Formats: sequence, C-alpha cells, structure tokens
Amino acid sequence: MKKVVYVPLDDRPANLDDVIVQGRAAGLEVLTPDPALVRNRMDDTAQVEGTEVVGTSGATYGNPEGVRQFVLDHAGQADGFILSIDMLAYGGLIGSRRLREEGGGSYPNYDPATTLLLDTIATLKQNHPDKPIFLLDTVMRLATTTMAEGLSIEAYNESRALMMKPRPPQSDFDEITAGYDKKPDGTLYEDTVHFDKQKYYNARQHKFKTNRYVLEALVRDAGVDFAAFGVDDASTQGVQANEIDWIEARIDEWLGGSGGQNPDRAIILPDADGLGHALMARMAARLHDGEQTPSTKPSVAVRYFGRDGSTIVNPYEYMDVHTNILRHVDISGGTYVGDGRAGEGSDSDLELIALTGEDQIGSAIAKIESNRTANVPTLVVDFTRGGSAGTVVTPQLLNSPATGSLLGYSGWNTAGNKIGMALGMALSRFFFLRREKQERPLGISLDAHGSLLFKRFLKDYSYKTLEIGNIRTESRARTPYTNVTADQNMKIFNTPADYDYLTQLLRTNMQTRTQELAAMPAFGIGGSTPACAIRRFGVPQGETGPNPRDWRFAQYAAVVLPQDDPDFIWWRAFEITLNPQVDLERTSQGACE
Repeated sequence: MKKVVYVPLDDRPANLDDVIVQGRAAGLEVLTPDPALVRNRMDDTAQVEGTEVVGTSGATYGNPEGVRQFVLDHAGQADGFILSIDMLAYGGLIGSRRLREEGGGSYPNYDPATTLLLDTIATLKQNHPDKPIFLLDTVMRLATTTMAEGLSIEAYNESRALMMKPRPPQSDFDEITAGYDKKPDGTLYEDTVHFDKQKYYNARQHKFKTNRYVLEALVRDAGVDFAAFGVDDASTQGVQANEIDWIEARIDEWLGGSGGQNPDRAIILPDADGLGHALMARMAARLHDGEQTPSTKPSVAVRYFGRDGSTIVNPYEYMDVHTNILRHVDISGGTYVGDGRAGEGSDSDLELIALTGEDQIGSAIAKIESNRTANVPTLVVDFTRGGSAGTVVTPQLLNSPATGSLLGYSGWNTAGNKIGMALGMALSRFFFLRREKQERPLGISLDAHGSLLFKRFLKDYSYKTLEIGNIRTESRARTPYTNVTADQNMKIFNTPADYDYLTQLLRTNMQTRTQELAAMPAFGIGGSTPACAIRRFGVPQGETGPNPRDWRFAQYAAVVLPQDDPDFIWWRAFEITLNPQVDLERTSQGACE
C-alpha cells in the first residue's frame, strides 16, 4: 500500500479524520503527525463578572517545529506528501490569522523563523525529486476568529463587515500590503471598536508574504509539484480582492497559467476545508496512474437540477458555483466535459449531480437511478440548504437504493467545502478502482468508502440538519451567562456538569440517528434488501484492466457507531467527531442488479 505523509490544515474531522478514511478508500495509507502536534482549540477559560462573560483566553495551536520534524522523519518511507502551509508555518488555520504586533520585514526576508520552516519543503523536494509534493495554502479570511485569544462574535461581525468594503485596485505587491486600510478614494477606514485593525492588517501582511513565498520560492523555484490556494471566507469585493488578482497574475506569469489558473501547477479558488480531500484525489491519481496526461485524466460532466451554477455565488465566496466546480475538478486530477453548464454524462467517466433546486429532486433521483442501471460512476453535491443537507432533497436521496452506490456525496458547509469533499471522495475512489484487481486491498478500501459515505449523510443531514438544533437549544437554555451564545463554546459557557450532559445527549441521540439512517433504502442495513456499493470495476474477458463501466458489488451488512465516539471536538455545536464503521459483504452479482 502506497504511503502519503499528510499534514492537515488543523485537527477538525473535515481536515483530518475524513481525509484519512478517504485515503484508505483509495488504497492509500495516510501518515499524520501525532495528534498533539496538530491540536487546535478555541479559548478554554472565561473571565466572568456576575452573569456576564467579559473575556476569554487559552486558545491552543499546533506545533510547527514538531510538524516539521515529523515530515523529515517520515520522508524516506513516504511515496508522496500533502502539506498544509498554515500548519507548518503557523500551527493551523486559526494560527495563521492570529492578530500580530508586526507584519514582518521586507520580502523575501520577512520572517526567518517562518521561511526556515517553509524551506523544509524545498529541501524535501531536493532530496526526493521523484516524490510528488502537493501544498495546501490559504489566503487569509475576512473575519477574525471567534473565541480565540479573547476575540468575540462582535469582533467577527465588525471585522468581516469592514474587510468586505472595497479597496482601491492595486497590482504591486508592496502597494497591496500597504493599502489594506484604504478606501477607494485613498482615505482610511474608520477606527474599530471590538478588535485592533492594525494588528489584523499585520497578520494579513505576514500571511500574504507567505502566500508569495509558497508560489515563488517553493513552486516556481524549488519545483514543488502543485499548490492549491484556498480563499477562506471570501466575498466578491474587499481586502482579499487585490491578493487574489495578484496570485492569479503570478500563476500566469511564473507558472505558465491561463486566466489565473494552471491545472498542472497551481489553482486558486474559494475553499479551505475541502482542499485536503481534493489533493488526496490528486495524490491517488499520481500514485496509482503515474504522471497524468490529458488522455489519462477522467472526464467529469456536471448536471444541474435547479438553477445553473453560473448564477449562484455563496455568501462566503467570490466565485460562482460552476467555476468553483471546474477548479476543484482541476485540483482533483480530472478534466471537465460538457456544453459549459450541463453535461449529459453519456461520454464522461463520472457525472456530478448538482442539486440546486428542491423542486427538481424527482428528476435528480431518476438520473441517479438511471446512472446506477447504466453503471455510470456518480457523485452528488447538495447546494439546497447552505451549510447542511437539504430537508426536502435528502429524505428522497435516502429513499433510493441507488444512493448507496454513489462514489461521492456532500452537503457540508460552504459551496467550496461541499464540492471539494464530494469530488475528492469520488475521484480518489475512481483512480483506485480503475487500477486495483487484488481482492484484499479491494475489501479494505470498500469498508472505508462505505463508512465515509454513511458518515457524510450521518453528519451532513442527521446531525447538521436534524440533531444540532436539540444541542443548541439545550446549551443555550442551560448557560449561567446572559450575554453569550452558549453553543459557540460549551466548555466555558456551560457548567462542567451541563457540558457532560450535552455530550451524553449527543452520544445517545446519534446512536438513534445511526440506526434510523442505516434502515433507509440507501443502505438497507438489517433489512431484507440491503443496498449495494461498488466493490470493484470488473475486468471483462479480453481486457487487461478494470473497466469503470463493468461493476462488481457488495451489500451493506452492518454499521457501528462507537458509544464514546461523538464528541464536540472544538467545544461548539457546529463541529463534532463522528466515526461510524460500516461493513460490506461480497454478494452474488444478481443481488445488486
């Protein structure tokens, strides 16, 4: 089994647990740092006056030097590397946007401690030139981090509103970093109340210099194979706009890109938590297929059920949904086919079903089922309900046994997150299945894929749509404080006894939700007609390798959610750990036709 050294953006499940399981589903062993090295947490201590919280403190960040040593220690046994710049240089995503006393010196010697860490990657490429190195970097988001080093929700709202306001267009790097606070007329923006805007701009300067170092020193000069730049929490205008334009111009100038993108070297798009998934798919392509060529990249067609993706821009993104899909296809190792907006899928290797209108779910289900009958690999992305799975479309998806055969699915969080997770899941699995013929690795990977598909529905729908309201209601009702939203940090806004109660409530209710989901026709676990997943692509007589149109199946047999597994990993209702374990059993071909 090929091994991938993976340094995550942070230790939230979207960036760590899920990517590890996705790798296993693609026949890859994912090596990650010790959990203590990548641990990120919000503030764990509250300063209280009477019934009001007047401050918080105690945030935790990762250990960049420990992560650096982990990479070096495992370089020899790795077949490839996926490395988060935010973790390696700053201790994680929230660490990369910590308010700073200064923004660093002049580029490129802006911060010797940071560039020393980053130069580890250049050394890695020099010592292992034939091993692929993929980088995940982020353009700093608009808002400050809530519940980190005392920053409140008021600071979040104030900072995001200010940073969304227009800035004068600038194309010079130094002018961009010096002009963060300027209005279009050249005057300065108003003073802030809830956060120090100069310290914010210092953090932004430092991070943008790191973005440049990655693009210039590591990708262009050191020959690192690929970099995905994710614009975290964005808008169609504001303080990020000049940075995005500058990066796109350098991708064209330095890396031979076109329109600010180069599918072979660097892509920039709105996403952060989906990029680990997309890059793991790219790694599966590289390790299973070798260096990709246009002829070996699988084609992905997109079909919208509802509004055209070119008309939809997520409130936290700057790019329309359709363009965002195309850029994720580029990162994940695929190529797009179609008429520009709604590919039929008949001539594609995979078809992405984009749910954008609730009233079209019947037609979407019919298409998913016809694809299943025709053995067309399919993935589904649900855009109908913002940050979780739709209340109208999801029950119908779960009422169809064809859903259990999907190669990918997501309804989690922003549009970019959903796309990255679903495409990464589907393409990494596809790359593995079209090469692997041995039964043992096929079996190991199958249970991992089934577990991840089940988890996506259990988390994106059963928890994020159905159950989270119960947790939020109980947390808010039980807090002793009058000026906070308790479920934003239950560790300090609820009593220890109430936090324990909420944790047990979560675990009890998610056991029930697991059994409800397992019984749905999409999985059919425990029933007389269990649904089926694709175990392998068959090798028809006269052919030498697996054919994606010739499927062999396995039936969903059992699922277990560990009793002590669901937990509030960042102490907030928004994010939980959730690791269901699904078993699938080989079956006769007729049972799944």
